[in-house]
Amino acid sequence: MKQEYKSGFVGLIGRPNVGKSTLMNRLIGQKIAITSKKPQTTRNRIQTVYTDERGQIIFLDTPGIHQAKNKLGEYMVKVANRTLSEVDVILWLVEPSTFIGAGEKEIARQLSMVKAPVILVINKVDTVQKEQVLRFVDAYRGLLQFAEIVPVSALKGLNTDTLLDILYRYLPQGPQYYDEDTVTDQPMRQIVAEMIREKALRCLDDEIPHGIAVVIDRMNERKGGGIMDIEATIVCERESHKGIVIGKGGQMLKKIGSAARHDAEEMLEMQVNLKLWVKVRKEWRDNDLYLKNYGYNPKEK
Repeated sequence: MKQEYKSGFVGLIGRPNVGKSTLMNRLIGQKIAITSKKPQTTRNRIQTVYTDERGQIIFLDTPGIHQAKNKLGEYMVKVANRTLSEVDVILWLVEPSTFIGAGEKEIARQLSMVKAPVILVINKVDTVQKEQVLRFVDAYRGLLQFAEIVPVSALKGLNTDTLLDILYRYLPQGPQYYDEDTVTDQPMRQIVAEMIREKALRCLDDEIPHGIAVVIDRMNERKGGGIMDIEATIVCERESHKGIVIGKGGQMLKKIGSAARHDAEEMLEMQVNLKLWVKVRKEWRDNDLYLKNYGYNPKEK
């Protein structure tokens, strides 16, 4: 008997920095979403596709749900909330803890109004003792009617195959939405911009990264192929930040560029010639025009 083909959309939801992008990259098997230890890394809804003989899962990685402090923050929360009403299954990622804070309780409240089955994923279980995991499961169990509770380590790949099996159990029968070699609907320019932003997030001090955006000014493959020329601008909010992004003698910018180039070459499978500039755009996170220009258009969401 032929196995029925399942397909559908799965939303990843959770507070900032719980490992949503790391989990999605792990499930897909390659890096699409950027990751860092700083919150609010993911700003747009990133769509990736996992296909095997059982069916096709389209993952929507959302920005972390948090208290918005500016228009960019409002945009991010709106994107995350809209995803909840559009998916077949929701994966709610949490940290391994018995303490359930106000942020988690607010997410639980929002999820209680959603029709889709909610699977609770307790991530980062590699950081705790095995016997503690059951206590964390019990702590969350009373919060919401979960379809399943699955402990995983996105970083180490622990239990992620089990999670895929469970997802197929809850997905409806459906068509293959994308070719089997499709991994994301993100334009290549956007992925490269995000790679540069990720390296900046990792290299810079805590207070600066939230205030940066990356714009690809030019991305062309040279005639004859084999080399991609990329020119990009890192946008920050203050002159003092510009100095820090560039660094003494241009060292910081060089460091960011070198790390980003390495990732871009791996993804594009060709040599990359990357040039970076830094510009100041004061208060861009509260400016509708700048937000739109940098790929965060509140009207579209």
